[in-house]
Amino acid sequence: MFATLHTYFRSSASYRIRIALNLKGVETQHVFVHLNRGGGEQFGKAFQALNPQSLVPVYDDGAVSLSQSLAIMEYLEEHHPTPPLLPASIEGRARARQLALVIACDIHPLNNLRVLKFLTGPMGLSEQQKSEWVRHWIVLGLEAVEADLARARGDGPFCVGTYPSIADCCLVPQLFSAQRFGVDLAPFPTLRAIDAACQALPAFAKAHPSAQPDTE
Repeated sequence: MFATLHTYFRSSASYRIRIALNLKGVETQHVFVHLNRGGGEQFGKAFQALNPQSLVPVYDDGAVSLSQSLAIMEYLEEHHPTPPLLPASIEGRARARQLALVIACDIHPLNNLRVLKFLTGPMGLSEQQKSEWVRHWIVLGLEAVEADLARARGDGPFCVGTYPSIADCCLVPQLFSAQRFGVDLAPFPTLRAIDAACQALPAFAKAHPSAQPDTE
């Protein structure tokens, strides 16, 4: 019996888990949840029974049902330890987690779909103002990650070392989102180099939004 992943092609958090599952070689059946159709399928009773937050992804392997992408990746790391998503050293693991948290907790939430819909709905912002909001917070966050990695990247083509970690699983989807919102990535050469190294791997290419059956 395959595990299931409730996912949406353009969801950054789902994208992270698709990458992680591919890197681990974990076979997973995808259940597609359209975040815009009919007001958002994530708000239906059936999905809310899986995740009261009405957010994707949700990963279920029969033993556990988990939401929150970082928790899912940590679970996959413990349940399927090879190949690893965390470096061998204590310092390396802490570093990978730090970078992943900066992206997943400080950058991504401010350009999440439900935040953007609130801005153009109850807050009354125009599409142009919404786009300015998105680009401001993405650029501010990426500038910090670029500076951090430029000074302390270490050996190897990835965020932390010679193989991808949870940090890369978070960075690549955030760069995809940045480009979708018109952010110029030219000022981020370190991030672009890491992204290129990741995109050359089949696990990342297979997880790309354009490669998903529910893409539009």
